[in-house]
Amino acid sequence: MLIATWNVNSIRARVDRVTAFLERSGVDVLAMQETKCKDEQFPVMPFEAIGYEVAHHGLSQWNGVAIASRVGLSDVETSFAQQPAWGDPAVTEARAMGATCGGVRVWSLYVPNGRTIEDPHYSYKLAWLRALRDEAQDWSTSTTPTMLVGDWNIAPLDTDVWDRAFFEGSTHVTEPERDALTAIETAGYTELTRRYTPDEYTYWDYTQLRFPKRQGMRIDLALGNAAATARLAGARIDREERKGKGASDHAPVVVELTD
Repeated sequence: MLIATWNVNSIRARVDRVTAFLERSGVDVLAMQETKCKDEQFPVMPFEAIGYEVAHHGLSQWNGVAIASRVGLSDVETSFAQQPAWGDPAVTEARAMGATCGGVRVWSLYVPNGRTIEDPHYSYKLAWLRALRDEAQDWSTSTTPTMLVGDWNIAPLDTDVWDRAFFEGSTHVTEPERDALTAIETAGYTELTRRYTPDEYTYWDYTQLRFPKRQGMRIDLALGNAAATARLAGARIDREERKGKGASDHAPVVVELTD
């Protein structure tokens, strides 16, 4: 069973690339982030045409998460317990979606960016991660394989950024962010991709020719509980999808689980 996560950076702009990727890769379940559309705007028909069910949660032209599956799609949730809200008036943003697909519980997560360490969005990010840890701790001991996948907007190690000095004083690499991610792992999860993709990146900014210069970051991660980790058979980062016209600034991350 192949489960992938991909920040598509606007599904309406990239639906052809995304469906072509599904057909080419044989991925069974795709968790998407940053779809940038409302539910009624999501292009469901191209997915259905190639045999995938889709669940989407989007409230505006920002954020948005979705799951596409060809192995079943049930028990959909569009937030987790105590998920923090943002804005004035405060709204629970479209940043989390859970669904059961082929016997695996998959959460598509789009962790807040944080913006700058002085910005209130940074505190929101840390609160969001704490709430996720509290909820995910209850899922960690489940006999159902459970995966927390998505754009975490955190580079866990200094080697996960192309130049640590370049990011000094910026979000994504601060100790509180990394500690928040570690707390989730300590609650009963293992990051599933690093052992198969050491020293690889998942994101390259559009500016300054970051991709051809190999100046990227590793911020798209897949965490699994013990039941998921026991079935881990491999993982890869599809760097080819970052190439060419109309590419997202993220590459798909694919995890293989045994049956």
